[in-house]
Amino acid sequence: MMAGMTETPHPLYDRHADTLTRALTAITERGYWSAYPESPSPRVYGETAAADGRAAFEAYLNGDFPLDQPGTGDRVATEASPFGVELNVRYPHVGADELVAAATAALPAWRDAGPQARAGVCLEILDRLHKHVFELANAVQFTTGQAFVMAFQAGGAHALDRALEALAYAYAEMTRHPGTAGWEKAAGKGDPLRMTKTFHVVPRGVALVIGCNTFPTWNSYPGLFASLVTGNPVIVKPHPRAVLPLAITVRYAREVLAEAGFDPNLMLLAPEAPGEKLASTLALHPAVKIVDFTGSSEYGDWLEASARQAAVYTEKAGLNTVVVDSTDDFAGMCRNLGFTLTLYSGQMCTTSQNILIPRGGIETDQGHKSFDEVAGGIAAAVGKLTADPARGVELTGAIVNDGVLERLDEVTKVGEPVLESRAVEHPAFPGAVVRTPTLVKLAADDTATYSREWFGPISFAIATDSTAHGLEILRSTVGEKGALTAAVYSTDDAVLDAAEAAAIEVGVHLSCNLTGGVFVNQSAAFSDFHGSGANPAANAALTDGAYVANRFRIVQSRRHA
Repeated sequence: MMAGMTETPHPLYDRHADTLTRALTAITERGYWSAYPESPSPRVYGETAAADGRAAFEAYLNGDFPLDQPGTGDRVATEASPFGVELNVRYPHVGADELVAAATAALPAWRDAGPQARAGVCLEILDRLHKHVFELANAVQFTTGQAFVMAFQAGGAHALDRALEALAYAYAEMTRHPGTAGWEKAAGKGDPLRMTKTFHVVPRGVALVIGCNTFPTWNSYPGLFASLVTGNPVIVKPHPRAVLPLAITVRYAREVLAEAGFDPNLMLLAPEAPGEKLASTLALHPAVKIVDFTGSSEYGDWLEASARQAAVYTEKAGLNTVVVDSTDDFAGMCRNLGFTLTLYSGQMCTTSQNILIPRGGIETDQGHKSFDEVAGGIAAAVGKLTADPARGVELTGAIVNDGVLERLDEVTKVGEPVLESRAVEHPAFPGAVVRTPTLVKLAADDTATYSREWFGPISFAIATDSTAHGLEILRSTVGEKGALTAAVYSTDDAVLDAAEAAAIEVGVHLSCNLTGGVFVNQSAAFSDFHGSGANPAANAALTDGAYVANRFRIVQSRRHA
């Protein structure tokens, strides 16, 4: 019997045991595996799945969101779609104390159910969400500005994979020790000392998930399910502009919890009224013992410093960097970087910002290329991807908020543009706010400009003295400000080794010579770690043992046998 586990397996555990076993294998092998197909094709999901999901999404619009959690009956509606579509979904508004009280009351029975029962219920929630993946994808698309296919993949299938990955890590940690053990120690000539020891998995307490605007499910699901499966009730506080994807998540989670005989208040939605600062109120509540946050460095740093009663997991901003030394596939390098900069208009926490190129140019399969030719090749690749509006918007999506537009205006006042951003009219959504990427040339001493994060479709081609100088800049900027991704292009193994040494030193994940269908700003569940917890961009990694193990404690009792 494993730690805190019920003797009879829960029926939902039996139903999903094969999925859990495969996930446990995947996190140890680190190869390719996915539990949820990423293609929205009718051949995969059925002929009516897309239309049914769109209809379910549209049924939420201009109405009261169906959620039966505690509250006064007050409603809030704060979302504005980057595509210009009117959402006006009204969500139940609940105060911090009422949320915490409801979650706290739900904890004991969930704790006592044991790891197997909790894993079974959480796997059933993931299965239920997967059945509604098109509904979820539409909600992600119209609140974040992602194009549909990206919303389906990153906001649906890949988010579910990341949730399952976190669940698998948590289950492995919870069941690392036996539930009971017999202990016997020789005691001289008398009878040996004999004891029976029992080890209980005990959750820390109420967990808070603070969602982000750009990836409300992908960034929230790992912490949400890691906390829930380890026995902690979860309060989900969405970003005011991206409530619907997490509201749908909470709706179906509560449905499964109730069906399984548990208090649905193990999962609660906490949308906030404008200016309410509900996230901060909840984060400092004495009963809140876990906080997960994705967003700005300023707020993440505040949470880490202020929520002292809680284990705080943050993913913040950073300076994602590319070092270009040489390449044996110049066209492929430019295409790959061009796609990276174009995807979702650079509004990914993993998108490259600083591209470090020797001012004397580089050697390629097309001969020597000057600094301007390298920057121009990357710019041309972006231009080709965005030239046709109908095709381009399926990559760029729409701009998520006014802050991105303000930075696009600000960046016109620095450096020399290699490629200027332009407004594009979306052929399907006339109200959509679409901007193509800009690439700006900077000198290596323009550190005041490139050593801050310019979130959005903004990148810099930075002229360095040499590749070694570029690696020094990577060390200093990433070491000070952090990064989630780094990349290097070189035909010289010594340079690749030096780049890897620099990446290890500053704790950033490195990609080498990407020229095909793998991109630096994308990571695969069960194989790639997202964030390392080893530099200022994040204090934890999605997903590893450290990310889940501190969400519970082992409490033992012992009795004489």
